[in-house]
Amino acid sequence: MVTRRELFRRAGASAMGVALAGAAGASTFPPPDLEPRGARSLRELTLALARAPRRRDFRTVPMILTNHNDWDGEALKMVLHYRAGPRQVWDNTAIGGPWLNLMRNAMNTQIWSFDHPNFLCASATHGSAHLALYDAFIWDKYKLGKLTKGKASTDEFVKEPAAAHANPRDYEDTEGVYSPHDNSIPVLQRRGAVFLACHNEIWELTMKLHKTGVNPDHLSHERMAAEFTNHLIPGVVLTPGIVGTLPELELAGFQYAK
Repeated sequence: MVTRRELFRRAGASAMGVALAGAAGASTFPPPDLEPRGARSLRELTLALARAPRRRDFRTVPMILTNHNDWDGEALKMVLHYRAGPRQVWDNTAIGGPWLNLMRNAMNTQIWSFDHPNFLCASATHGSAHLALYDAFIWDKYKLGKLTKGKASTDEFVKEPAAAHANPRDYEDTEGVYSPHDNSIPVLQRRGAVFLACHNEIWELTMKLHKTGVNPDHLSHERMAAEFTNHLIPGVVLTPGIVGTLPELELAGFQYAK
């Protein structure tokens, strides 16, 4: 027999799926099914972020964004206005560093050690770590693996490990969903983590590729930057620039971590 709670859960998931299907670039955003019990505010935020528009049909983009419609303005505003917590933002710059592991550890400690189920963990992603936020199309077309200095040949950060399918109620499973065997962006997103992307990083990476002749379609710089923007992985929140957004996050009450 299906309980009333289960009916509500299914209805919510169905509604989110409809919303996602109409949001450019977000149609495969995973459902937020790994939030801890009692994380009502976090779940509400995750569902709202899933419904928020993500423009991923740019033809060109400029160097400096001046209109919030040119980044994920609505979604970023939701993150900044989140009032449950605590809230922590990680300044993630190195693709080969332990950034996903550190975020996972922070979430585990806040949720189960300090009993803060609504803890919001955000990644202020730039530098080489930003490469993890592009989809397979961009990785293949522009050979991004060469830019990682041997750290990754493909975007392994968006693959769900086998541990992702373990029992989500067993938070002490040493090889389960919350263990070091499950450090991946989609899994952390399913737990409520938010990954912020950086327009400035997109602009500077594509400038480098453009100047070095890595340009299969002979695109202008503005068009190449638009292509990279259009191929951010599902669920990412595009900002006009991470280093300029970090002060906004700190003013909003996020604790800075690096």
